[in-house]
Amino acid sequence: MTLNAQKPARAILKLLAPSKWRIALAVLTFTVKHSPVWLLPILTANIIDVVVGHRPLAQLWINAAILSVVLLQNVPTHVAWVRLSSKVVRRIGVDLRSALTQRMQQLSIGYHTKAGSSRLQNKVVRDVENVELMLQQTAEAGTSAVVTLVSALLMTALRVPQFVPLFLLVVPCAAVLVSIVRKRAAIRNEQFRTRVEQLSARVGEMTHLMPITRAHGLEKTALRRIGGSVQDVGEAGLRLDMVNGRLGAMSWVTYQMLGAACLVAAAWAAWSGAVPVSAGDVVLLSSYFALLTSSVVMLFGLAPIITKGLESVRSIGEVLQAQDLEDNEGKTALKEVQGAFELRGVTLVFPDGETTGLSGLDLSVRPGETIAIVGPSGAGKSTLLSLLLGFTRPTSGQVLLDGQSLQDIDLRTYRGFVSVVPQDSLLFDGSVLENVTYGLETVAPETVEQALRDANAWDFVAELPEGWHTRLGERGARLSGGQRQRLAIARALVRNPRVLLLDEATSALDSASETQVQQALSRLMKGRTTFVVAHRLSTIRTADRLVVLDAGRLVELGSHDELLTRTGGLYARMHAAQAA
Repeated sequence: MTLNAQKPARAILKLLAPSKWRIALAVLTFTVKHSPVWLLPILTANIIDVVVGHRPLAQLWINAAILSVVLLQNVPTHVAWVRLSSKVVRRIGVDLRSALTQRMQQLSIGYHTKAGSSRLQNKVVRDVENVELMLQQTAEAGTSAVVTLVSALLMTALRVPQFVPLFLLVVPCAAVLVSIVRKRAAIRNEQFRTRVEQLSARVGEMTHLMPITRAHGLEKTALRRIGGSVQDVGEAGLRLDMVNGRLGAMSWVTYQMLGAACLVAAAWAAWSGAVPVSAGDVVLLSSYFALLTSSVVMLFGLAPIITKGLESVRSIGEVLQAQDLEDNEGKTALKEVQGAFELRGVTLVFPDGETTGLSGLDLSVRPGETIAIVGPSGAGKSTLLSLLLGFTRPTSGQVLLDGQSLQDIDLRTYRGFVSVVPQDSLLFDGSVLENVTYGLETVAPETVEQALRDANAWDFVAELPEGWHTRLGERGARLSGGQRQRLAIARALVRNPRVLLLDEATSALDSASETQVQQALSRLMKGRTTFVVAHRLSTIRTADRLVVLDAGRLVELGSHDELLTRTGGLYARMHAAQAA
């Protein structure tokens, strides 16, 4: 699905197009359901004329019977209307959320990093909800207003055509007011939406930093950081409300004045005989003009809701139109991976055009070899892992896998042979089994058990209340850091990968947990091409070769023992500093 963020109204029509026949049936059903509103003034006028003109009593009973039928039909037709309109609105909501989540899976990791998870979550939840709300209220109030407006004009034309020109004055007044509202409210709505997205991002940061905040007693600092965003949202909302309030008051006064003028004109016409108007017609004209003005006010009241909904369509369109995609279509699908890598003159310049992540990197890696990547902060270690995963592409140079450029490979098939164990194990609120087998359709129980045993996780999993069916809580909150990391290793083991990426997998653990995790990692690394980013140099002594990076450049390459013999070398200095 694609939406034109610059033309949100056209985008809405595109969303509604597949349901055009259902919408037509819904409008017809609503017209019948709504008939008491626009038929009641005529029936009331008829009854008044029966009384005032002493007409036959049979006319009273006929009008009463018609009124009863018109009122009773509202129950089944209202239910039918709700079913028809709700199906259209909810289908659009489902389609938008499905399209957004699908697009988010296609967008690059760089886009996600730049956009932020809170903002994207806001678009899936709040913006789609705004679109649904706009469609619901427009369907109910908008259809009611239009049907009432057309019916009132039509009935007036049939009964007292001389008053139609007066009634038509309402329409241009409404058009002017709605135009003013849309222009002013559009700016305020965009400002309000931006402030809410900023607040959402700040709340996400605050939640993420909660352990650090509490540990250092920084609650007041955290509240100050988010307080400004909360205040901005409140002020932006107040400005939006004031625009809507002022224009709403103007419209109400305008229409009440027109209504009073219509009543006085109808009464004068009946009294003077200038126009053949009965007493019932005076009531009819007054009722229809009240309906007409209330319908226009209703349409006017929809303007802020429509503007807000269209702004949300623009917001959704920003994601659906984003071009920062990982394009895998038509590329080579891998059926096997040996694990040989070659980097030829790889240079990566970040989007700002000024910062260089890697510069002229050349490296050959044999299948099954363990490569440790070390260097000071900002040296390019994580950048290199990102390139090896295909999350980012080199600005120049090539990354080859088994002799084929990663740019020519369907990365989804390549990643089926890869497992990643990050520094912060990523678990979700599911069972141990669901977390370990995440993304795998069928895994034999004995395979899962062996993976847990090899990851040194079987003992603590067996002691959980429901074994591996125990739910772990959000982000694995019921487990310790070491336990979460061992489950992450079990998840990697159960996939039997050919390529393994370890991103400081033990840096956040205590010595006891690190020992257990290190033993599990040793089993995991056997026979697999492994890239290890490590801060603790003591954990990478057994690596086949060490790649030492500094400011994005490869400055040293060799085994642990070889690099230690290079007096004054960067690795030797780092090792000496840690040993000290």
